[in-house]
Amino acid sequence: MTGELDLEDRRALRRVAGLSTELTDVTEVEYRALRLERVVLIGVWTDGTAEAADNSLRELALLAETAGSQVLEGMIQRRSRPDPATYIGAGKAAELRDVVAATGADTVICDGELSPSQLRHLEETVQVKVIDRTALILDIFAQHARSREGKAQVELAQLDYLLPRLRGWGGNLSRQVGGRAAGGVGIGGRGPGETKIELDRRRIRARMAKLRRQIADMAKARDTKRGERRRNEVPAVAIAGYTNAGKSSLLNRLTGAGVLVENALFATLDPTVRRAQTPGGRAYTLADTVGFVRHLPHQLVEAFRSTLEEVADADLILHVVDGADADPEAQIDAVREVLREIGAEGIPELVVINKADAADELTLARLQRREPHSVVVSARTGAGIAELRAAIEADLPGLERELRVLVPYDRGDLVAQVHSRGEVLKLEHLAEGTALHARVPDDLAGELERFEDLAPTP
Repeated sequence: MTGELDLEDRRALRRVAGLSTELTDVTEVEYRALRLERVVLIGVWTDGTAEAADNSLRELALLAETAGSQVLEGMIQRRSRPDPATYIGAGKAAELRDVVAATGADTVICDGELSPSQLRHLEETVQVKVIDRTALILDIFAQHARSREGKAQVELAQLDYLLPRLRGWGGNLSRQVGGRAAGGVGIGGRGPGETKIELDRRRIRARMAKLRRQIADMAKARDTKRGERRRNEVPAVAIAGYTNAGKSSLLNRLTGAGVLVENALFATLDPTVRRAQTPGGRAYTLADTVGFVRHLPHQLVEAFRSTLEEVADADLILHVVDGADADPEAQIDAVREVLREIGAEGIPELVVINKADAADELTLARLQRREPHSVVVSARTGAGIAELRAAIEADLPGLERELRVLVPYDRGDLVAQVHSRGEVLKLEHLAEGTALHARVPDDLAGELERFEDLAPTP
């Protein structure tokens, strides 16, 4: 199975702690590869309940572990808003420095997006590397991207995040001053040209422009495939949902796709499209997409826009929810926020409450009351899958015409089209040809009408 091979490959290379040969100067962190080993988490609780703040920090811990780090400690600061200088305030930053020293941590991860100045001031205080939630998610995406398009999308998002956060090494490198502008500066006032940081920014912008062109070219192939499916009028169903809600497991259960399944956040990034059939025999495509998360970095939404168009162009969205999560309602809201951002809020939605085998019955009942148009399933055990297939069939775009025809055996191509594009209600092989009772699209009905008179009476 492809997924099992991917999982084996992913586990073949693991980080070994304590073998770093990186520079010790904390001001040079942006030029190093992101290395997470022993981390302390810090969050700012500005609104909502204490339980919601704890859940957010627990999710950050799962993200950190997915990236390959060991979480040593977690702290939450109650504030009306993040401190503009150090994110958590000077007093809490000093306390954080003591915790880092006591635990021997080499990285601090903040549960939010830090501005460049907040990042710099906090690093100066705690004297270890500081990253934010966005950088952590980007690092996980970089580890898990497999396809050429996925790698290009992640690199674009990383460069977009890095560009405003570059800090130069050489404060002594001056800008070039030439000609009359050097008047008053004197001999030796004309510097060596661009500073290192200016050179880096120019190279990053050039690389970003090249990546955007590559992604646009790759998106054309995806558009061609979607256009072919639309011409054949094959309905498209997209699986969307929170990361680790069980989307890939559901795809495997419905289609036998064999894609990678792992109990980790953002285990699969590259979209997988497979063909499936309703209980009535109607064909449709099922697409597994990248998972969403609270505060999904906008750089990723922009970079993965061509991939997320699989959701925006679908006829039906299967919104998968982890019924065993501590706060599944927050997951639903986070996913719908991203769906609005990509213009998919108007597409019919079927909520699939997954992991019924591990979820609390009261939670399942609460979710069903909140989401009346929902199905409870377990992708692991197969419970509720039959009900899900029936619900998908009911929610697919309707077939306009119902016909009874007798198709001659030399027109087997029409029978094949009825199977792939329509819904066969009854089929019988007679001496004269294939007797069909089916629901089909209008254009196919036009080709079949001439065989109606030949059909046997029901």
